[in-house]
Amino acid sequence: MASTTQSAGHYYLPAPSKWPITAASAVLCLGFGAAFAVNQMMLGYVLLALGVAIFAFMLFGWFGAVAHESESGLHNERVDTSFRWGMSWFIFSEVMFFAAFFGALFYVRVFSVPWLADIEQKLLWPGFAGTWPTAGPGFEGEFSPIAAWGLPAINTLLLLTSGVTVTLAHWALKENKRGALIGWLAATIALGVTFLFVQIHEYGHAYSELNLKLSTGVFGSTFYMLTGFHGFHVTVGCIMLSVILGRSIAGHFKPEHHFGFEGVAWYWHFVDVVWLLLFILVYWL
Repeated sequence: MASTTQSAGHYYLPAPSKWPITAASAVLCLGFGAAFAVNQMMLGYVLLALGVAIFAFMLFGWFGAVAHESESGLHNERVDTSFRWGMSWFIFSEVMFFAAFFGALFYVRVFSVPWLADIEQKLLWPGFAGTWPTAGPGFEGEFSPIAAWGLPAINTLLLLTSGVTVTLAHWALKENKRGALIGWLAATIALGVTFLFVQIHEYGHAYSELNLKLSTGVFGSTFYMLTGFHGFHVTVGCIMLSVILGRSIAGHFKPEHHFGFEGVAWYWHFVDVVWLLLFILVYWL
């Protein structure tokens, strides 16, 4: 966001900027485009493409402006604090997002499935045992869950290692070791991309050999909802890390002033913690 620097003790006020209205225009096109597209109207696809283009333009422009301001020394302590609060609330909103889906998984496993087993044994589906994992009563096909100590364990190791490498990159930045910073950041991105390729292979194996699909009742829907959204967050994290890597190569960030790096590191650690919960609650238990 374009900004004006004010003296200590005064409120920070952002200068007029074109980027908020640009973002609003992108969201407007995406919303109407999605509504028209689901109704198979050609205008919907045009609006979706336009919305994506405007949104991409906004991201490059807005974040580029903020990076330029930061490197120019325009962000004082008050602005830095506002960025930290903003990133903290953003991550908190992501925590609540995943909490809703974990809550749905808990409700299904602890309440819905046992209730249905008790009711359906007496009424509609006498053979429904109510054990987990299950697709639910009335599902005719057979499926198998993905074993935890296979590809999911490999992905857990990859993400845990990436948490270490991004921390090493942070330490290198604090010690002003530019080469180590770039190397550890590149390693973190490589681990994240490898995670995504392993997850794609896992999905292919689940669909073709285990009959585990989105249509596989309640287990399939909750499994792909949780792991799919996490995979999306890993993708976003890799993009953010790539931007930070490019800025690091360009000489951005100082040992005493580098919240742009810290915010991305916070996000990546959040992604790591969510995956640990996924591994335990979805794959293992």
